[in-house]
Amino acid sequence: MKKSISKTLLSLCILALGVLPITNCAAMLKGTSEDVSFSSEPSGIEVFVNGVSMGSTPLRLKLASKDVYTIEFKRDGFETKSYRINNNIGAVWIVLDIIAGFVPILIDAATGAWYELDQKNINAIMENNNGPRERTREKL
Repeated sequence: MKKSISKTLLSLCILALGVLPITNCAAMLKGTSEDVSFSSEPSGIEVFVNGVSMGSTPLRLKLASKDVYTIEFKRDGFETKSYRINNNIGAVWIVLDIIAGFVPILIDAATGAWYELDQKNINAIMENNNGPRERTREKL
């Protein structure tokens, strides 16, 4: 009976040591996607992500950190506004992965979890395109 308890305890210790490095990687701490908020003035503008309509402002979407996005705000009567969301590798995640060992590096590289999006909030100020605006002259 004592032998089976020590085997179980040894197995749990080995499992804990095997899982410990993984808990330090970006995939476990940050995840592979990020929330991005889209707003506009006026509200109710349609948001396109990489050419696909995702809804109208105000809008919050979960976007994969490893991808790059082209964002367009469109509405009849207004000029289209375009933005780009880029990503970069977070230096903190690389340092943590190196400290934690080889396994976290593999996981974060495979999942793209060590990437971070460069924008989390985009607010489009829409301009009316119903023709040139008349300029008024002030009387002297």
